[in-house]
Amino acid sequence: MKVYRSEKSQAMPGPVQPILPEAFGPIGHTELRWLGGGGAMLNCRGTILMIDPVLEGFDMPLLFNPPVAANQVPRLDGVLITHIDNDHFSILTCRHLAGVCSSYHAPGYVAEAMEEQGLPGVCHSIGEIFSIGSVKVTVTPAWHNWQNDSPDHQYREWKREDYCGYWLDTPDGAIWLPGDSRLLPEHLQMPAPDIILFDFSDNDWHIGLDGAVKLANAYPEAELVCIHWGTVDAPEFTPFNGNPEVLVDKIANPERIRVPVPGEKWILEKTKGG
Repeated sequence: MKVYRSEKSQAMPGPVQPILPEAFGPIGHTELRWLGGGGAMLNCRGTILMIDPVLEGFDMPLLFNPPVAANQVPRLDGVLITHIDNDHFSILTCRHLAGVCSSYHAPGYVAEAMEEQGLPGVCHSIGEIFSIGSVKVTVTPAWHNWQNDSPDHQYREWKREDYCGYWLDTPDGAIWLPGDSRLLPEHLQMPAPDIILFDFSDNDWHIGLDGAVKLANAYPEAELVCIHWGTVDAPEFTPFNGNPEVLVDKIANPERIRVPVPGEKWILEKTKGG
């Protein structure tokens, strides 16, 4: 594990590895890449997905340049969005991907917002299962409706089903992105994933450090690919200022903590033999 420090002493990953055009080509296995923030890219035997890509237009200062620009993406089979917050649903990014993206998928409220932007958003409910190419996607529950506590956002009732995570079954194993969420009982009762895209933010509307430890220890063999940290310049803002080093002495099998740099290729290998 190698954690760097910003000028303000915020934990951050190492130098970005650019995502090159060949990353979007046909392959005989599954590759995973962190896009920075809460985003990820998957190439599953030639099926290309992005989850929560924020490749441009974010309204807070960043500690990195995204590993690929929207106008450098040659093709996408699908974009999956977990919720409406602009560090996950980047309208500008999604618009600029529209010419190369075959489908957009999101919970109902976000799908409606997509349609308002001229994007063909497909609405999915919690627990729904659908397929994109070689990937079977299950929509998992989340609890992140923080807007109900904010007077500036109380122009509608924010419902739990407006937010989600995604479970991705590939021929090479299972990847789970729980999304921005407080820990739910259902999160501790999933099948054993091979990889968890792991948000460990110590924030009341995220999983919190104690919740992150419980989740990690519920699946002691899963590789923990740390995301949602170290890419937004916000050393005092808990949703973004996590440090993977705090997990080492708190979880079982800490050698499974992965601290990738944005754009780094991670090849999925089954750890369960199933």
